[in-house]
Amino acid sequence: MPTFVDNYLPDHGADDADITSHDAYTSGVPHATFTRLRETDPVHWTDETDGSGFWSILRYDDALAVSRDVDTFTSSAGIRLEEMDAEETEARRTMMEFDPPDHTRLRRLVSKGFTRRTVEGFEGAIRGLAVDVIDQALEDDEFDFVTAIAEQLPMRMLGRLLGTSDDDGHRLVRWGDALLGNTDPEFTDYPVDLTDTEQFRMVPFRSPAAIEIFQFAQEQAADRRECPRGDIISQLLEPTSDGQPLTDLEFNNFFTLLVGAGNDTTRYTMTHGIWTMMNHPSLWDAWKSDPTLTETAVEEILRTSAVTMHFRRTATRDLEMRGKSIRAGDKVVIWFNSANHDAEGFDDPWRFDLGREKNDHMSFGRNGPHLCLGAWLARMEVRVVFEELMKRLDRFEPNGDMEYLRSNFIAGIKHLPVRAVKSGSN
Repeated sequence: MPTFVDNYLPDHGADDADITSHDAYTSGVPHATFTRLRETDPVHWTDETDGSGFWSILRYDDALAVSRDVDTFTSSAGIRLEEMDAEETEARRTMMEFDPPDHTRLRRLVSKGFTRRTVEGFEGAIRGLAVDVIDQALEDDEFDFVTAIAEQLPMRMLGRLLGTSDDDGHRLVRWGDALLGNTDPEFTDYPVDLTDTEQFRMVPFRSPAAIEIFQFAQEQAADRRECPRGDIISQLLEPTSDGQPLTDLEFNNFFTLLVGAGNDTTRYTMTHGIWTMMNHPSLWDAWKSDPTLTETAVEEILRTSAVTMHFRRTATRDLEMRGKSIRAGDKVVIWFNSANHDAEGFDDPWRFDLGREKNDHMSFGRNGPHLCLGAWLARMEVRVVFEELMKRLDRFEPNGDMEYLRSNFIAGIKHLPVRAVKSGSN
């Protein structure tokens, strides 16, 4: 049984899209535009109407080099296209906006809880949660995969790690949506490019949800100070390697980062995988018949989804790259979605191959200092969901129009109506 399909994404979108526009992504990632730029102008300058402009890094090798060279390409001025003044930057800074050694100092507070060995110890809990979520969803044959399954497992697992309840988890999902979906009117009353968000410029993502998260974070901190537990919140309250505890602002921003990153990205990765299998049923059948494909299949879902489409860096010195003159202070944007489909980095990049052997994708940033903290947890959650679904289902079928997140930062299917065909059904 074939383990791959060629041109898994038949529609690559427009080849002349404005990659800065959030609206350009409401029909999916405009891969044709990224392909054209990657092949003709791989270090591409883009003007901005509300910013200074930026360089796009579109080739795999260049993206890898920029990600690793923190001396030349700093995160300290921000990791998104948005430009902030010094006051905003300081108020909204998380460990993502630090370079080593400060980044390392903050990361060590919680990194032990996300190592591969630690995450492997979570498998029983993750599988138990997945079974509960999936069995509840499958009480109906028709549902929105995103809301019924994909957002439920990461939310509940995040709650376990934080030490919060499932009831609190629903608030965490709503807040996370408002943060990472801060340009989508479905998720916020204050989409940043459609309304005036000046009053929120001092909080993460210019989102009023951050204010609610800060209040919740302080309530949780007060509880842990009175009664410490073995959860992430308790770990964040411990002194860092320099012997000093986080300030309230540092704690609030770190907690907000966990809420934003701990749910949405894994949700959209799972959904992309289901969408792909649903549109190419032979992949589902091949995987279901050969569970040894699971590890490589999960990596291929991660490569092709590239949910976090870009991170920005800022050049610290003048340099040349592929004949282009990058100046100190220029914004330099690594497009992971483009790097993951670069023929110089992957054989047959538009082939979805469940058994792809060489797959050093950049969906987690690879092995630089900013490698995604939750990479092993995300892999585990995606793997377990597919394993449990394949025990119960012959396939999913489309059951309505899907909807994409309005964002140039996060590539996400926010609604995916499906019909579940259960094993043994006609």
